[in-house]
Amino acid sequence: MKVKEIMTENPIVAELPGTRTEVLKRLVKNNITGMPVIKSDDGSLVGFVTRQDIFAKPDEEQLALVMRRDVPTVGPNASVKDAARLMVERNLSHLPVVEKAKLVGLLTPTDLLIVVERDNPQVTVEEIVRSPCIPTYAGAPLTVALATFKSAKVLALPVLDDDAKLVGIITDRDIFNQTVIDSAVVMSDLGIGDDEDNWTWEGLRNVMKLWYEVSRVDLPKLTVKEIMVKNPMTVFRKTLVGDAARIMRKQDFGQLPVRDSKDNLVAMIYDLDVVSTLTK
Repeated sequence: MKVKEIMTENPIVAELPGTRTEVLKRLVKNNITGMPVIKSDDGSLVGFVTRQDIFAKPDEEQLALVMRRDVPTVGPNASVKDAARLMVERNLSHLPVVEKAKLVGLLTPTDLLIVVERDNPQVTVEEIVRSPCIPTYAGAPLTVALATFKSAKVLALPVLDDDAKLVGIITDRDIFNQTVIDSAVVMSDLGIGDDEDNWTWEGLRNVMKLWYEVSRVDLPKLTVKEIMVKNPMTVFRKTLVGDAARIMRKQDFGQLPVRDSKDNLVAMIYDLDVVSTLTK
């Protein structure tokens, strides 16, 4: 199978010359976390910009100085296996598809999950775990959970109760939902005007981490158990990865807790862990 068979065509893009404000508006409006950057005159790919790039330079307005220029790419006729290997090895959540220097598509882990689901390799979930499982305690304050996200560099934490049993899962988005901030201030600081577009908090949360990094938001005095997703969907450690891929794709999950026969938490798997089976 070739990349062009599963890639997203005509992806949302940013253009040079451009600004941070324009990028933020598109991230917010489309509820996405990053996009390719192309030249406005000929459509050639010149880089990629994500919310992380903007967080790293929150005071820089020119897109050319915020985006990353040295980005991995793949051709539309490349094999899905080669694309999967590149995404896994470089830990990529987006892979631009380029032909003759021009952007023709975008590949994400979700696109590749479809292939894993279809192929359903006879590999179990426990065989593909690549990262340590870092849980948090249900009674921990949100500030502790946020610090754990930052230090562990993960976007989701399984939640354990007093008996070390899995009782929930919390993501960075769950914490973003609890931020205390004036929406008018956010829009003003983002450079988003009160114009004809309808800006929503759902989109704003894609870039909300910027305000965590510069201490522009306050977290309420809540504990993890008060905002976590209770009784999260899980997979058994012997579940086939094709089944895990189907759950992730249908539920739009980037991760799933893994349990044993006694319902003990044993691991967390992520979408790129599942994608890694395509590289074998």
